[in-house]
Amino acid sequence: MGSGSTRWKALPLCLALVVALQACLPACAAAPKTYIVQMAASEMPSSFDFHHEWYASTVKSVSSVQLEGEEESDDPYARIVYNYEMAFHGFAAKLDEEEAERMAEADGVVTVLPETVLQLHTTRSPDFLGISPEISDSIWSAGLADHDVVVGVLDTGIWPESPSFSDKGLGPVPAKWKGLCQTGRGFTAANCNRKVIGARIFYNGYEASSGPINETTELKSPRDQDGHGTHTAATAAGAPVPDASLFGYARGVARGMAPRARVAAYKVCWAGGCFSSDILAAVDRAVADGVDVLSISLGGGSSPYYRDSLAIASFGAMQMGVFVACSGGNAGPDPISLTNLSPWITTVGASTMDRDFPATVTLGNGANITGVSLYKGRRSSSSQERYPLVYMGGNSSIPDPRSLCLEGTLQPHEVAGKIVICDRGISPRVQKGQVVKNAGGMGMILANTAANGEELVADSHLLPAVAVGESEGIAAKKYSKTAPKPAATLSFDGTKLGIRPSPVVAAFSSRGPNFLTLEILKPDVIAPGVNILAAWSGDASPSSLSTDRRRVGFNILSGTSMSCPHVAGVAALIKASHPDWSPAKIKSALMTTAYVHDNTYRSLKDAATGRASTPFDHGAGHIHPLRALNPGLVYDIGQDDYLEFLCVENLTPMQLRAFTKNSSRTCKHTFTSPGDLNYPAISAVFAEQPTAALTVRRTVTNVGPPSSTYHVKVSDFKGADIVVEPSTLHFTSSNQKLTYKVTMTTKAAQKTPEFGALSWSDGVHIVRSPLVLTWLPPM
Repeated sequence: MGSGSTRWKALPLCLALVVALQACLPACAAAPKTYIVQMAASEMPSSFDFHHEWYASTVKSVSSVQLEGEEESDDPYARIVYNYEMAFHGFAAKLDEEEAERMAEADGVVTVLPETVLQLHTTRSPDFLGISPEISDSIWSAGLADHDVVVGVLDTGIWPESPSFSDKGLGPVPAKWKGLCQTGRGFTAANCNRKVIGARIFYNGYEASSGPINETTELKSPRDQDGHGTHTAATAAGAPVPDASLFGYARGVARGMAPRARVAAYKVCWAGGCFSSDILAAVDRAVADGVDVLSISLGGGSSPYYRDSLAIASFGAMQMGVFVACSGGNAGPDPISLTNLSPWITTVGASTMDRDFPATVTLGNGANITGVSLYKGRRSSSSQERYPLVYMGGNSSIPDPRSLCLEGTLQPHEVAGKIVICDRGISPRVQKGQVVKNAGGMGMILANTAANGEELVADSHLLPAVAVGESEGIAAKKYSKTAPKPAATLSFDGTKLGIRPSPVVAAFSSRGPNFLTLEILKPDVIAPGVNILAAWSGDASPSSLSTDRRRVGFNILSGTSMSCPHVAGVAALIKASHPDWSPAKIKSALMTTAYVHDNTYRSLKDAATGRASTPFDHGAGHIHPLRALNPGLVYDIGQDDYLEFLCVENLTPMQLRAFTKNSSRTCKHTFTSPGDLNYPAISAVFAEQPTAALTVRRTVTNVGPPSSTYHVKVSDFKGADIVVEPSTLHFTSSNQKLTYKVTMTTKAAQKTPEFGALSWSDGVHIVRSPLVLTWLPPM
């Protein structure tokens, strides 16, 4: 509980910062700009035959007097950027601020949301997760003969020539598929096959806000010039590729989590970012196309559920039976830093694997410092020769641009021919090496700061470079400042397996608690997201620097962007094995079978602190795909349950319509608090009366043997007594549902949250739910 205590005390400060930032937003935005308008489809007047006619008429009804030089403002159709019809009902249009205010009051309008810009959250993992080729094949063959799972990936597009997207051995495109292969410069219909069965682009929102895409530098087609989309798609569902590696690192068979799943690529990210109206259009289209799983490695700020267009669209996808996985963000280890917080979304954090890429710094005094690197180039420092070592930072606690090796801060006469120590932060890690190289440096030691702790992320540097942890970096800097003639040697040791401990929660992985709803634990799970090898774009360098002329078929990346498609791919495996399961059942299976101990049999650690992580860091734990295929019991949640959850979130009737999509649905008041949602995790909040008892109920569905008996086990807590009734569940049939209640009675209110678990076991299955108790101070 040590690290959790410190983070919890930061909650009031973080909330204050959020409020302060909101207060600092400009009072008036530039006009016109794109707004997303949700409509109550059932309220379309009978005078219109089609919804898009109604939308255009609504735009015209709120239009301001035409501005000089804006010829298109007379035509409402020209101002409409998108029409949405499946996961979301409404449109996106260019409006000025006054028009947007009038739009919010127009008949049939549910909500008006301003355009936002989201950012990308940037092959051993199948084996590490226990998914061998034999197991994957058996899962697929066990599925229904006419059932094919389609994974939709919202990202930067796809590089179809990668062998990861070979369709060898795959049957015809599923008959249910309604998507298409959109063509454009550098991308033809022939680039789709029986593996990549769909490819579309969405840029109207981007161009409405930022102007036309520069087609001399950017391809207006599904082709991926960035690499991120290719990497995530291959991680989720890439076909097996033997002898894959990055410059010899991580050599082996590269394959996705669900290698026989189909892939549909939806390009929503461009050089200037990923715009919410484009993302919404892609989700809407993907659901209509027939995807089963959506992998969305994107995120921005966290808005209330009814103001979050991705949350609203994902709700619509859930209603259509589509499982949605989203990255949690890379803003860790700061608390309350998660994005994509909706309970119907599976929010994924990042962890390490048991593979590393060790490199060594040998100081002139004989001390060895261990780090990591993916450097492989013609230019290498001799392992027998020492080079002068220099650190340009001072002793002040104030960051020095030179110590950070920022562009233009290093002078050749100070660093030429030397190994330079650079502090991590502000600029990209590989860019620091480019700065050192341009100044004539021989090599680089990239030192973590307190923000990164001892976490080591390997990079494909342009010069000999080793990344080291905070403590090792401090030692190297001290030596460079105190030795008469400081020197060092860099050596690179290839790939090493069997790293202990692993997995470890990545320092960069965003953390809870969920400040929108403390009763909904987030993240949901963690999955491999550090040093992941997967397919890469032929148009991008491994470092993504424009000065890097190298090209590779596979690249190694880190981020929750990488952990998200792991979960999406495993969800596809579960869907193939259980075609009739709802998204909530799949999510429950992933959460209740997750583990919370590493390969040394100790509690999962936090790379940022070296101490035990908590459910605010790892959620329910690290995914275990094989157990998730046969979880025994699942917690199911339907759309009516989610709506009742939103009702106790104090949404107004109008705000609730963002999810009900019509005005007839009203709250049934079956929930007394958000904690009543049948979530696979239990997070109890003692608020107004810290000494009172709290009771929550959960319903489990038997998906194991028809006749089975489960016994409960619950952690001991310092702050409360926990009673579960009944303590035994007797099932007599498949899909039978049984309910239990958990009563938590305070005996000594705690100043920081307490963490434990509630588990049901029949001797074969262990169905584990995290249990978090939080006492809020009296207001």
